[in-house]
This record gives sequence, structure tokens and C-alpha cells, in this order.
Amino acid sequence: MFSRHISVEDVARVLAVGNVVEDYPDDKPYPSRLLLGWTEHRPLHVVAAYNIREDEEIVITVYEPNPQQWDAEFRKRRK
Repeated sequence: MFSRHISVEDVARVLAVGNVVEDYPDDKPYPSRLLLGWTEHRPLHVVAAYNIREDEEIVITVYEPNPQQWDAEFRKRRK
């Protein structure tokens, strides 16, 4: 996160208001999902798992999606 110049506030914003791009319900130990959110004019992807027992969101990774690998809206992977 920090080497990519992504702040804790940016991640919190994506977790709060981001849109689910992909769901990974079979991930272990907790189901996870890929979220898309924007900070100013920068798109961010956050992969996070949810531990329902402890009611906690676990951030796995955060990155700025590569336009060569994603569609123009950063919602679908290019083939």
C-alpha cells in the first residue's frame, strides 16, 4: 500500500463505498471480493476478505488497476 502511495483513508473509502467487481465465495479461510473505488481521479482495486465471526474486514491487497489488463471502467479483465 505504502509503496504504491495508497493511504489508509483511500482504502477505507473504497471499502465503504466501492463497488464489487468480483466475488470469491470459496476463498479460505474467509470469502473475499474485489472492490473498485475512486480517490479523486485515481481508480483503486481492493481485495478484502470478511470474517463474519469477528465482524472484521481483512485487506489482502490494494493496487491501481493496469489499463492494459482491465476494460475502460476497470470492472472486467481484458482477454
